[in-house]
Amino acid sequence: MPPTPRWLSDLERLLPIRSQFVVSGSIRDSFLTPLAPGLALVPLLRALWESLKAQDYQLLLVYDPADGVRVYPDEAAAHEWAERLFDVKAKSGCQPVSLETLANLMKNLVGQRAARCALVIDFASRLTRQPDHLAEGEHRFFVAAEKLSLNAAAVAPASGGRLLFNPVLWLVNRAQDLPSWFTLDSERVASLIIGKPDYETRQAGALQLAPLFAGYAAAPEAAQNQFVQRFTEGTEGMSLTALADITELADRRGLGFRDIEDVVRCYKVGALDNPWRKDYLREKIRDAQAFIEDRVKGQHQAVVKTLDILKRSVMGMTGAQARSGGSRPRGVLFFAGPTGVGKTELAKTLTQLVFGDERAYLRFDMSEFAEEHSSARLLGAPPGYIGFDAGGELTNAVREKPFSVVLFDEIEKAHPRILDKFLQILEDGRLTDGRGDTAYFSETMLVFTSNLGIYVEDAQGKRVQNVKPGDAYETVAAKVRQAIADYFKFKLSRPELLNRIGDNIVVFNFITPDIATLIFDGMLRNVARRLFEELKLQLSMPAAIRDELLQRCTHDLSDGGRGIGNQLESVFINPLSRALFEHDIEGKQRLAVTALTEQDKVIALSLNAT
Repeated sequence: MPPTPRWLSDLERLLPIRSQFVVSGSIRDSFLTPLAPGLALVPLLRALWESLKAQDYQLLLVYDPADGVRVYPDEAAAHEWAERLFDVKAKSGCQPVSLETLANLMKNLVGQRAARCALVIDFASRLTRQPDHLAEGEHRFFVAAEKLSLNAAAVAPASGGRLLFNPVLWLVNRAQDLPSWFTLDSERVASLIIGKPDYETRQAGALQLAPLFAGYAAAPEAAQNQFVQRFTEGTEGMSLTALADITELADRRGLGFRDIEDVVRCYKVGALDNPWRKDYLREKIRDAQAFIEDRVKGQHQAVVKTLDILKRSVMGMTGAQARSGGSRPRGVLFFAGPTGVGKTELAKTLTQLVFGDERAYLRFDMSEFAEEHSSARLLGAPPGYIGFDAGGELTNAVREKPFSVVLFDEIEKAHPRILDKFLQILEDGRLTDGRGDTAYFSETMLVFTSNLGIYVEDAQGKRVQNVKPGDAYETVAAKVRQAIADYFKFKLSRPELLNRIGDNIVVFNFITPDIATLIFDGMLRNVARRLFEELKLQLSMPAAIRDELLQRCTHDLSDGGRGIGNQLESVFINPLSRALFEHDIEGKQRLAVTALTEQDKVIALSLNAT
C-alpha cells in the first residue's frame, strides 16, 4: 500500500497547532485512498474527508465563489449537523453567500464545540481579481480571516477527545494567489504544497488501473509486472489523474495493455498516428544514402553516421543502454564543421525523408538568443511578467508539431543559461513554459549545428584556424571533437551538456575541389530550371564558358557550398539578368550564352535568343 500523501500527513500532524491551511499545487489531482474493499483513486475533497473522518470530524463545508456553500458529504447526518449548527439548509445544490456572510460562517465554525468540522474554500484563487490590490470588502474579509487564525483555539468536542482545531483550508493554484501578508503575518496559517506523485505512488496507481486495460487480467504475471513498470516509468512527472485519463483513452481507442507506450505517447502529444513506426519509413531509410548524398555532396562519413542514428531512432533504440529510456527525444544530432558544407541541408533532407516535406522542420537561429533575457521568447516569460500567458516559441511549436525535426542553428551563439534548458530536454524529453504547460519532445529529433572547432583561441587569446582545407578527415574530426569538448568543459563549464549529447557529434569535412565541381554543376542546373520555369527559355552555353564560370566560383572554397552559390550569383546570375533586360525574349524558346567578358571588374554576358 502506498504511503499517505504528504500533504495529508502534514495536515494530520498540524491540526493540533494550526487553524488554517493554504493548500496549493496539484489540487485537482486524484489521490489513492483506502476505501472498502481496497484502494481507490478519488478527488481531493474525498481524500480530505476520509482523513478527517478518521479523526472523528462530523462535517465538512465547502465554499466556492461561483455557487456558495454546500455540505460534504451529501449525506443525511452531515446535512443535519450543517442545519443545526450553521443554518445551512439540507437542500440540493449550493447556497450563495457574500464574503461577509462567509466570514461569519468561518468564525462560527472555528469556535464550534458541538462537533468537529472543517471548511474548505475552493477556487480561493478566484476570490479576488488582484491579490495585492484588494477592494475594501475583500480587504476586510481577509483581515477577518487573519484575525480568526490568530484568535482561534483548539477545541475538543462535547463527546471528548484530543484538542484539534476546526480548520479552514484554502485551495489555491499558487500560494501567491492570496494576499502575501495573509500567509506571512500569521504563524497559525500553514502552507501545504501538493506535489506530483512519486514513482511509488504512480506504481500503486498503475496497479489500481491495470485491470481496466484489455488483456491484462489474462496475461502471465511477468507480463503484468512488465506492464506496470512501463506504465509507471512512462508517466514520470504526470499526475494520477493523467494516469486515469490514459486508461480511459486506451479504452476509447481499443488499445490493450501491450500498447501502453502508444497510449502514453498519444496522451502526451495528442496524436495516435506515429510516423516513426510506419513501415514505409524503414523502406525509405534503407535506400536513403544515395538520396541524401545527392543533396549533401562530399560528406560520406557524416551521412553514414547520421543514418545510423536515424535508424536507431526509428527502431526505438535511443537510450537502450540505460535501465529506463524514459521519454528522451527520438534522436539527437550535433552537426559540426566548416560553414557552407551542408549541415543545415542535411537537417532539411532528414525532415524530407521522415516527414515527406523538408519545410516540416522547426528552425531556431540561436544567434537570436544571445542574451539571457531572450529565454523568455524561447520558453515563455515567468508567471507575473507581461506575456507569460502566451507561452514560448519553442514549447508552442513542439506542442503544435510533436512529430518533427527541431533544428537549433549555431548553438554556440546562444547564452549559456539558455543552453541549460537543453539538459532537461535531452534527459527527460520535456520542457515546461511560463504558463505551466508541458511540451513533450519524445517524438522529435533534435539537430544542433555549430562551427565550433574550426577556429580556436591561441595562448594569447587570438583567433586562429584549427583545421584547414586539405587536412585528412580523421584529423578534422579529431580536432573538431576535441575543441567542442574543451568548449563545453572549460569555457562554458557545462560538461554535463556534452555528456547528454554523447557520441552523436557528426563532423563534416571541408569541400574538396572535385566535390565543388559537383556542387557548381548542380547549382547551374538549378539556374537553368528556374529560367525555364519563369521565362520558358532553355539555357545552353559552350564548355569553355562553363569552365571559366567554374574556375571563378571555386577558386576559394573557404566558405563552402554557400560561397560557391554567392560567387555564381555575382559572376553569372547578375550578368544574365542584366542581359535579359536588354534583349527581346518575347516568343523565344532557347537562350545561348555565347561569350563572357570582363571590363573594369564588371562581368558581361553575350546572349543569343532564338
